[in-house]
Amino acid sequence: MKPDCSAPWRNPRVILVLLLVFLSGAVSGAMVLRSGVLSPAKKSSGAMLWTEGGKEISLQRFRKELDLTPAQAQQVETVLDDFMRYYQTLQLQMDEVRASGKDRIMRILREDQRRKFEQMLSNMQARQLR
Repeated sequence: MKPDCSAPWRNPRVILVLLLVFLSGAVSGAMVLRSGVLSPAKKSSGAMLWTEGGKEISLQRFRKELDLTPAQAQQVETVLDDFMRYYQTLQLQMDEVRASGKDRIMRILREDQRRKFEQMLSNMQARQLR
C-alpha cells in the first residue's frame, strides 16, 4: 500500500482550522479597534498602534501611574522596545500571508470573479475603518 503523499494543507480539517484562526484574529482585531484603543485620527489613518511615540506615551504613563523607579522604567522600556519589534515583525508577516493568499485566490478566479473579489475586499476594508 502506497503512503498518502498529498499535501497536508489540502486536508479540509487543516483548511478549516486555519480559516477559523484567521477569522478569530480578524474579529478580535476589529473588536479592539472598535473599543476605542486607537484615537479617531489613528483609526482613519491606519497608523500602527505601537509607534515610537506610542511607546514614549506608554512609558511616561507607566512611570507616573505606577511610580516606577529609574531601574524599573529602564526595564519596562526594554520590554516595550522588544514588544514593538515583535509586533512589527508579526504585522509584516501577516501582510505577507494576506498578500500571498490573495494572489493565490486571484490566480484561481476568472476575470469577472476577480473584479467581484476585489470589490468584496474593498467593502470589508471600508467596514473595518468605520
